[in-house]
Amino acid sequence: MAFTAALNIGAAAASVGQAIGQGSPTHRQCLMYITNGCSSYSLSNPRWYIYSGSCASPLPPMIPSNASGSALFIKTPHTACGSVGVITYDLLHDDSNQTIEKISIMFSNPYDFNVYSNWYAVGIFDESKQCDYDLYNEMYYEASESFVRGQADGNVLVYKGKRVTIQATMSDAYQPVMKVTVNETD
Repeated sequence: MAFTAALNIGAAAASVGQAIGQGSPTHRQCLMYITNGCSSYSLSNPRWYIYSGSCASPLPPMIPSNASGSALFIKTPHTACGSVGVITYDLLHDDSNQTIEKISIMFSNPYDFNVYSNWYAVGIFDESKQCDYDLYNEMYYEASESFVRGQADGNVLVYKGKRVTIQATMSDAYQPVMKVTVNETD
């Protein structure tokens, strides 16, 4: 009888553990859509630095005027890490074929939502800015006039540069969707 009771308790504990596990999904990914609403600029030469995870579906090599592209960033399987990184695109003037500036998008989709939240940032840098750990660290931790950062809470981030304005949203979910638009500044 004690053995049967122990089995029932063990089965109940396993059932509770399974229910908790199903309530907290462990798969993390960030799906990013980028729309280039400019008539005079293309987005070219994409670069990305991944602090955690990997790129499962890469950015298109170019997003011409009035076109869109997307990318999928995922966590590394079987790790307690999320999908975190930064991407850049050169802002290419269509008439002169010259890179004018660099746009940057930072995303952070953490593994542990008990400690961290989804964060994102958008900004514009000099064309010489490298897409690397330093850029990710700057956009995640520091304050600057080159970008805006926010927690994914339903608000729109807006960064207004001299030539283009970047707007972005990010859903507050285990598998968030980011939508970024680049338009010429009025």
